[in-house]
Amino acid sequence: MKVLVTGASGFIGNYVVKELLRLGHAVIASSSNPEKAREKSWFRDITYVHFNLADYDDTVNYFDFFFQPDIMIHLAWEGLPDFKSAFHVDINLPRHKAFLQNMIRNGLSDLSVTGTCLEYGMQEGALREDFPTKPTTCYGIAKSELWKFLSQLQAMYPIYLKWVRLFYMYGEGQSPKSLLSQLQNALDNNDEMFNMSKGDQSRDYLPVEKVADYLVSIALQNKVTGIINCCSGKPITVKELVANYMAKKNKHIKLNLGFYDYPDYEPRNFWGDTTKLKTILYE
Repeated sequence: MKVLVTGASGFIGNYVVKELLRLGHAVIASSSNPEKAREKSWFRDITYVHFNLADYDDTVNYFDFFFQPDIMIHLAWEGLPDFKSAFHVDINLPRHKAFLQNMIRNGLSDLSVTGTCLEYGMQEGALREDFPTKPTTCYGIAKSELWKFLSQLQAMYPIYLKWVRLFYMYGEGQSPKSLLSQLQNALDNNDEMFNMSKGDQSRDYLPVEKVADYLVSIALQNKVTGIINCCSGKPITVKELVANYMAKKNKHIKLNLGFYDYPDYEPRNFWGDTTKLKTILYE
């Protein structure tokens, strides 16, 4: 199978490419940063196509440009981790709409796109795919609108469409601004104290390797389509996550709980329902 992965040199993309190669698929990897892509261990094993969405040209047949892939896994998204920036709605959204519509109208028949749990907004508890979207951030709004747009295209084009809603993840290569990256930095510096929120809020976390595994499993099948939560289905408090991380590293640091307020764009306790995901993983 010939699989196109956009955003291939990003945090998730790096692991998705590795998993596809492990399974024996031909990978076309794309990103806006060829220098970063060349540093990846898989670079010589894939076909690399440099592409920046800012350079999108509607006169180009991008399905041909990317060598007519059998499947496309669209991970690319700019402007993160600033979830509140209007850039996501004003600039990102129209770019991604135009690019994906171009791919579909020119022959793409199987598309998986990553969404976000922030599409659910401030809803609490176990979040199911059939819940209404109520995003409160520009990032969540843009993703939600992109899903609506793509689902409407299905009425005009024969395409398998999978919208993979990501929750939280961690692992090597994640943003230095992420919680565990900052914790590791504090441990490496032998800091006496680590500042964080109270940590009693519940979230849904997966190691990035597992996220990539699930993503690839979703993308390579077409019996289950539409919105699919990609998550553990098991809530854990942020404080527990930090404690587990330190125990695994055999490290300790005093936690300054309550130093930061809770993010105002997240509910207190939420996680993903995995009923639909399990029909793919355990079929």
